[in-house]
Amino acid sequence: MSTLKLGIPKGSLQDATIQLFARAGFNIYASPRSYFPAIDDPEIECMLIRAQEMARYVAGGVLDAGLTGLDWVAEYEAANGGTGSIVALADLIYAKQSFGKVRWVLAVPEESAYRSAKDLEGKTVATELVRATEAYFARHGVKAHVEFSWGATEVKPPVLADAIVEVTETGSSLRANRLRVIDTVLESNTQLIANAGALKDEWKRTKLSNIALLLKAAIEAQGRVGIMLNVRREDLEAVLALLPALQRPTVSPLSDGAWVAVNTIIEERTVRDLIPRLKAARAQGIVEYPLNKIVI
Repeated sequence: MSTLKLGIPKGSLQDATIQLFARAGFNIYASPRSYFPAIDDPEIECMLIRAQEMARYVAGGVLDAGLTGLDWVAEYEAANGGTGSIVALADLIYAKQSFGKVRWVLAVPEESAYRSAKDLEGKTVATELVRATEAYFARHGVKAHVEFSWGATEVKPPVLADAIVEVTETGSSLRANRLRVIDTVLESNTQLIANAGALKDEWKRTKLSNIALLLKAAIEAQGRVGIMLNVRREDLEAVLALLPALQRPTVSPLSDGAWVAVNTIIEERTVRDLIPRLKAARAQGIVEYPLNKIVI
């Protein structure tokens, strides 16, 4: 039987990735003692790999595919002069705390006089994203000394570095360490990437296409719910005017010709305001239900 070797990001993205796969229909069981999680699909073999190293192992063919950030793909390609061995199959907009992108930002102490990248000529910048940061300063014509940071990067300015390039979702950690953002170096989101050679195998290409479809469908469903209701035809126009739909609401006739059923998808945050308004518009039998996947 053919198998697909799939890298799951170990570390901050691990739990969010396993939860996403669960919504997509794949149950992954990770043990703290093993780097080889079990999955309820016999055609997939999982391996836990740090997101920072995923691109290297996918490019080298050790893994057929994996999930990692666009930032780490950019870092790998900057270090290796670009590569055609990695193919991005899907943008998956989720992070460890939210369903959104993250930013790598150039930050300096609040009280510093630095206002732009050009002010850091000849200065020291600490970051984990060395190659991409060097490329950023090169684009701005700035010669800064970019050094690798092993962690706790936020505490380094102003004693150990003049500035840092650090990843942030909310900016709360930067503010807590009295740092001020002066520019965005790179926006990033999780990607499903594949080895170009693996995609030449028809079975692997089809398997990965199906996985990408289901993962994207699970993300589309995040924060949305379905709404079903019954309404008299004479009140239908007023009810439809209240419904923001993903495409258009589905309207189906009922056995009683004077009534129709309406089914649609809405943002979950709007439900508490919408249901009372639907009731006031004479809708009946209103049902809210959760969604796992939405295939666009």
